[in-house]
Amino acid sequence: MGDPGESLLNRNKFNRCQSHAQDELQSFRTYLRWMCVDQSNVWTVTLSWFVFVIFTFVVPAMSHFFLACSSCDAKHSRPYDAVVQLSLSSVAALSFICLSRFIKKYGLRRFLFFDKLVNESETVRKNYTGQLHRSLKILLVFVLPCFLAESAYKIWWYASGASQIPFLGIVWLSDTMACILELCSWLYRTIVFFLICVLFRLICHLQILRLQDFAQVFQVDSDVESVLFEHLRIRRHLRIISHRYRAFILWCLIFVTGSQFASLLITTKSNAELTIYKAGELAMCSVTLLTGLLILLRSATKITHKAQAVTCLAAKWHVCATLESFDTNDGETPTTRVTTSHNQPFSEVSGAESDSEASDEEDELDNNKFIPAYAYSTISYQKRQALVTYFENNRAGITVFGFTLDRTTIHTIFGVELSLVLWLLGKTISNV
Repeated sequence: MGDPGESLLNRNKFNRCQSHAQDELQSFRTYLRWMCVDQSNVWTVTLSWFVFVIFTFVVPAMSHFFLACSSCDAKHSRPYDAVVQLSLSSVAALSFICLSRFIKKYGLRRFLFFDKLVNESETVRKNYTGQLHRSLKILLVFVLPCFLAESAYKIWWYASGASQIPFLGIVWLSDTMACILELCSWLYRTIVFFLICVLFRLICHLQILRLQDFAQVFQVDSDVESVLFEHLRIRRHLRIISHRYRAFILWCLIFVTGSQFASLLITTKSNAELTIYKAGELAMCSVTLLTGLLILLRSATKITHKAQAVTCLAAKWHVCATLESFDTNDGETPTTRVTTSHNQPFSEVSGAESDSEASDEEDELDNNKFIPAYAYSTISYQKRQALVTYFENNRAGITVFGFTLDRTTIHTIFGVELSLVLWLLGKTISNV
């Protein structure tokens, strides 16, 4: 018979890898069900696609073609409605299709890497589960202010222009139903877009937790093989995330860029009238799309920066180990006294810096602390050098079709976007 303790451990691991009604994703599944994006069975899949078509295509099309109100006064005309509806519907369709594909192909638990938590430390599991619950609050923080502003505008638009807006049957009932449908459509498209952005941020946060946990191997007496194996596992997960999200990030960047250029083009015309009544929805749409895109780019850049910080940490570990080995070998020579005399200033500088404002930004991966001597007592110089060389030539991070999303890439994207904006402004302003 096997060991009872081992059997219990294997059973717990099996339970963590399987989905069940009372697991960590219970509240998240409830949220998906209320948002009609749950696709756990045939009924919910049918309902999900039905709601998607109604709120993403049917309601916006009816709003644009039947409620455009071209004959309304200056305050109630909507000359930029086509750009708003196309922008929101395009990113919502992209988000919904990608999210449906992810859940159908991988399952919610596997897609969020909860099946991999069995191999992580208790600290990583606890923090990641807490971050999952906080993600719903983050989603609310992004969506709620925009929804309140959109609701105030729609209610004012329908209430003040009731006699001018096309209606069917009873005026107040027709306008009320149209207002509710438009608000539901806006809320649905915005939440679907922000949902997949926040999920990407959540998955990247898991990898940051794993990297911070991985940094502990340089603080204990570890062997090079175990360090290399753990880093390869993290690189594999980053490659999986990049492969899953690369198409979404690229198309999201294209759609948002196209939306912003279309907005810039129609608002810089010589006959364009920019007032809060006419361009308010367009500004709200731009803020929504840019916020979602910034969530994606910031999350990808942050995890790439943390993954590449491992190289700096390993190099510092190697330097400290080499210095300590010389101190140990030459303990009876004058060099030891010179080296020891320099240790005190280092410790004083380190203590002074610990009280500075920069220390608030430090973590296990990126800090100015010296590594204790016991952490490298059994690893030879050649092995440490080989490991540092491996880190230098195998930088991990989020990639999009081979392009690493780091600060350099973000600067390049900003430069290209700025060049296109200046070119477009030159074309439009010169014709005024």
